[in-house]
Amino acid sequence: MPSSVPRTAAVPALVALAMASGLLAGAGAPASASSGIRIHGIQGTGRISPLVGTPVAGVPGIITGVRTSGSRGFWIQDPRPDGDDATSEGVFVFTNSVPTVAVGDAVQVSGTVGEYIPGGAASGNQSVTQIASPTVTVVSSGNPLPAPVVISERSVPSAYAPQGDPAAGGSVNGLRLKPRHYALDLYESLEGMNVRIGSSRVVGATDPYAELWVTVKPRENDNRRGGTVYGSYTSQNTGRLQIQQLAAGSPFPAANVGDTLSGVTEGPLDYNQFGGYTLVARTLGTVTDRKLRPETTRPQRGSELAVATYNVENLDPSDPQEKFDALAGAVVRNLSSPDILALEEIQDSTGATDDGTVSAEETIVKFTAAITAAGGPSYAWRTIDPENNKDGGEPGGNIRQVFLYNPARVSFTDRPGGDATTATGVVRTNGRAALTLSPGRVDPADAAWTTSRKPLAGEFTFRGRTVFVIANHFASKGGDESLTSHHQPVNRSSEVQRLQQARSVNAFVKDILAAQRDADVLVVGDINDFEFSATAKALADGGALYPAIKSLPAAERYSYVYQGNSQVLDQILTSPSITSGAFDYDSVHINAEFARQNSDHDPQVLRFRP
Repeated sequence: MPSSVPRTAAVPALVALAMASGLLAGAGAPASASSGIRIHGIQGTGRISPLVGTPVAGVPGIITGVRTSGSRGFWIQDPRPDGDDATSEGVFVFTNSVPTVAVGDAVQVSGTVGEYIPGGAASGNQSVTQIASPTVTVVSSGNPLPAPVVISERSVPSAYAPQGDPAAGGSVNGLRLKPRHYALDLYESLEGMNVRIGSSRVVGATDPYAELWVTVKPRENDNRRGGTVYGSYTSQNTGRLQIQQLAAGSPFPAANVGDTLSGVTEGPLDYNQFGGYTLVARTLGTVTDRKLRPETTRPQRGSELAVATYNVENLDPSDPQEKFDALAGAVVRNLSSPDILALEEIQDSTGATDDGTVSAEETIVKFTAAITAAGGPSYAWRTIDPENNKDGGEPGGNIRQVFLYNPARVSFTDRPGGDATTATGVVRTNGRAALTLSPGRVDPADAAWTTSRKPLAGEFTFRGRTVFVIANHFASKGGDESLTSHHQPVNRSSEVQRLQQARSVNAFVKDILAAQRDADVLVVGDINDFEFSATAKALADGGALYPAIKSLPAAERYSYVYQGNSQVLDQILTSPSITSGAFDYDSVHINAEFARQNSDHDPQVLRFRP
């Protein structure tokens, strides 16, 4: 699943005040409006306005941007700054209805100062200072706009954010901004202001919501394909910036990672729920295509077993045939028809229709037929149907993991009895490890797997050697705070369940290794966590497994692009018998970097000689 909460295309209408958190003080402000207040006085030197809840009158400014959809309103900026780099000279005026003003109008605004938290207080997001319930007087029109502040490699600090105040639960909201020291403080000090970037490399492809990500720091954790790699919790990549455009309904350019947003991009700096600080372009640069192409992994040699994992993003029979054909073509051409392919997010035969169906036979048959039609092998398959609506994902879809295998090269050892609630185990037979159920589920009754996909274990034979494969789809990152949270470091609440899941899988692998020390075991799938995470460490505990993606150079470790960060979610981990030998690992970049995607994940392939 995606590493963020699902989003909708429309932004809900905003209310002016969000005080439930206790951080946004100001209730009980006097009813009479304060006059003589300028924008920098409203913004103050921190994240929260010192005037929250206060009526203000006659606030002057030049309109630098008008938003006519979603959160409707406009931005104004004071052409007479105060000289304090901690105070923004811009602010958003929330009108709710479509504004009747225009860019370049000089206005005076009366209304109530508020702090709106996109996504609500529970999201951990920072707030946006705004003036709501406004009365607007247009003084003149056609005025020149305040000169934009240029955001560049030189202007953005290398440190991401200050440490939050322990006395405030780790929040930075009460701290004075230090825009010359911290990137988040710089962006906050420019909230609502007219800003500009020059030609910048795209690090997050255009998405269905007409937005993309660039970096103003071309050498910051860059990789050979143009992305910016998220390699640790302290490598947040300060130069990333989301780009949207103000002109509702205007075509938005399709861009891939590595392309260049060329020329000038200029407009107000906003903050939203789905990416934090965002340049809402009044003037949008043009995309220069750098010709990024999907990768192709090499075919396995005759003595090599190729094992792959691929999240096919809620595949079900109602999807267009084009999606089946594109995914199948990728299996054949880009993955070179691996011997064993573990799939994640295969939905049942009626998709998201919540009718009690749990079998995915129609989905799997349609997909394997598409692979054969694309010139691939006639894959056989194994899976375990889940209980209805017990494994999370899209309601009614009943996503699960599925093994595809090429019977011309690999055989599957069937040991019947596996079902949604019965755990497979490990026995020692003739000095070798064996599963009691194959296919079977790993510890499905463990609380770690509540409302989450249970691991699927299978026993395969290649050239006379047994190989155990455990296919996983760990709990998603839904509920985690964004990197731009007011909590620093951010809260990652979803890690708790994945840590439990990792311990469960690790214990099962140790059972196999206890029965046979040199057993070949592969733990594969959408782990939904980074190679440096506590989840990955728990999976590897005791030397039972090794995250094979770590065999790649650091700049090549990614399978997913989220908010401009190239990061690891999909993994293959190997037991000591495989790790100690020669293996070849490839993260095959065919989706995550592209505006046109068959899935939002890149598949992973490992080749070795059992």
